[in-house]
Amino acid sequence: LLDWKLCHLVQNQKSFNLIYNRNKYKYHQMNNNLNSIGLKKSPSDTTVVVAMSGGVDSSTVAGMMKKEGYKVIGITLKLYDDGKEVAESKQCCSGQDIMDAKRVAQKLDIEHKILYYQNKFKQGVIDNFVDSYLKGETPIPCVQCNQTVKFKDLFEVAKDLKADALITGHYVKSITTDNETNMYRAIDENRDQSYFLFNTSREQLNYLRFPLGGMLKDETRSIAKKLNLNVADKPDSQDICFVPNGDYASVIQKFRPDSFKKGNIKNLEGKVIGVHDGIINFTIGQRKGIKVSDKEALYVIKIDAEKNEIIVGPREKLGKKDIKLNDLNLLVNEEEFKNNIFVKVRSTGKLLKGKVNFNKDKTALVNLDEFEDGISPGQACVFYNKDKYGFKVLGGGWIKN
Repeated sequence: LLDWKLCHLVQNQKSFNLIYNRNKYKYHQMNNNLNSIGLKKSPSDTTVVVAMSGGVDSSTVAGMMKKEGYKVIGITLKLYDDGKEVAESKQCCSGQDIMDAKRVAQKLDIEHKILYYQNKFKQGVIDNFVDSYLKGETPIPCVQCNQTVKFKDLFEVAKDLKADALITGHYVKSITTDNETNMYRAIDENRDQSYFLFNTSREQLNYLRFPLGGMLKDETRSIAKKLNLNVADKPDSQDICFVPNGDYASVIQKFRPDSFKKGNIKNLEGKVIGVHDGIINFTIGQRKGIKVSDKEALYVIKIDAEKNEIIVGPREKLGKKDIKLNDLNLLVNEEEFKNNIFVKVRSTGKLLKGKVNFNKDKTALVNLDEFEDGISPGQACVFYNKDKYGFKVLGGGWIKN
């Protein structure tokens, strides 16, 4: 940490190299005779595919791999047909991003390909997003995108190109020991993206590498500037790529215009106290926008899609300890769950202590040690355990109720 702070103060080649080589140095400490991405090959004999979104993170990773001497192929995905309102918003994968990725590839003198996956993205991500909202859930399209398009299809493309690894700019740590790669939370907890990658398969994880997991965002931008990349000062994407300015309702209106049906708002006693304009406008734990007054603040406690009803109540009724999960994805053996582990029930949430009880049908019941507010169906519950390298991702599942 002191080295990082010093490097921000002393902007010279020596400090740049210190920042740049930290991950490589740590890899060599843990894996003798391995290169910086954990393979027993020299960089010049190693081909890597870098997923280039056009942002500063993936662009920097491409530059780092090139600087280290790897054979780099950059691939950018066109995932949707973006109109003017989308291209101008703070989103990833817009038309401008594709052009930025192309310019970075030219600057680095690496091969660059653009893959057109609009149909796959529509079927695997957007349709799922809309369906989930109509069920009264709160979906996470970024997880679906990673698993159904970016890692699944891009994984196959990278294999076809005879690449030795697929590299991304996600802020998670990947540590390779005994020919197996495990995923850990990034050192920068504010940037950590491990929650969104819980559904990665073991085969994919062994092939993936995440060089930014041991760095801070400021370090990434510093490297981008030293590499003279045009995206060094580019703002981070803030919205879901196909949701203009965070307006979820407009997306659902576009694809399912008949989904906005009025229904009852009820209190916990079953009394009708108001009317809503569509359950898609609500999520568990929501307070603003309910438009129903009471002597104390009301929160959305439950969304009943079958009855088209919103159930509201006081905040103390939001707390839950038991969570039912479906469609589990485990990256480790169940033996690692014998003792209490940590779980995360939303991307911005804290780590919670709890116990996982598995069933035979890829379902599980999570028992938290303490009550947690606003647990929403459609979100993920991700499992972690702590070892000498940090918080290791064990897998996760989708919250049913």
